[in-house]
Amino acid sequence: MPTARATELATPIADALARVRSVISTAEPFNPVTSTRRFAIGAPDAVSAVFLPPRLGKLRQTAPGINISMHQLLPTLGETSPERAWRPAFAELEARSIDIAIIPSDDIAARFFRRTLYEEDFVVAMRAGHPFADDPTLEQYCEMQHLVVSVTGDPYGFVDRVLAEQGRSRRTALTVPNFMFALAAISETDLIAALPRRFVAMHAARFGVIGLEAPLSLGHFRLNAVTPKVAIMDAGLAWLFDMLAAPEKRRNGTAPKGRRS
Repeated sequence: MPTARATELATPIADALARVRSVISTAEPFNPVTSTRRFAIGAPDAVSAVFLPPRLGKLRQTAPGINISMHQLLPTLGETSPERAWRPAFAELEARSIDIAIIPSDDIAARFFRRTLYEEDFVVAMRAGHPFADDPTLEQYCEMQHLVVSVTGDPYGFVDRVLAEQGRSRRTALTVPNFMFALAAISETDLIAALPRRFVAMHAARFGVIGLEAPLSLGHFRLNAVTPKVAIMDAGLAWLFDMLAAPEKRRNGTAPKGRRS
């Protein structure tokens, strides 16, 4: 029977052994065809739903033994600055909790290697046949009942800051913790939501949801894949980074910038 001290040491020793195995595996020659390594990628949930599905087929063809663990990255609670909101992601990278982070921030220190995957902006998502589609004005937008994606349940989001700058406001009738839940909710109600354009283009149709151009500028941002420069010397991680950053073939395509997406 293990002693109390042995029980206390079991978890940290197991963690240390796992790190040793990871170091040894990175020192071995990397062949994606035969490798059975597991990589950890961190990203917000709407980002994972956009960049990962088109690449899974290629991953299974070229590296059938590779395993991926997705970690949901969340911005710092209450932080309005994009540059500061994603600092925890950099801490996870440096602690090697994740191998690659994909974040909507351009404020990336020189010790990290980065590559832009794509640019993103927002559309107004709603069920097909929603009355807002007939009169998508700013006045009507403010009159609608809104859904906000918020892990904490905070109803105040970036759209509210944009509206406040114009002396306007809106009613947030519902908050949900993730973007797929948002599509399901607006498909069955008269709620509308500002959602990422590519996310809507890839996933909204199966819910009977459409996207329209917003009646006000909601800004745009770049999604960057980031990893420590010291880590990119690992041949396996460098291969995965290149695979993720390779231009994707347009199967569903991105939502065109027009009245309807």
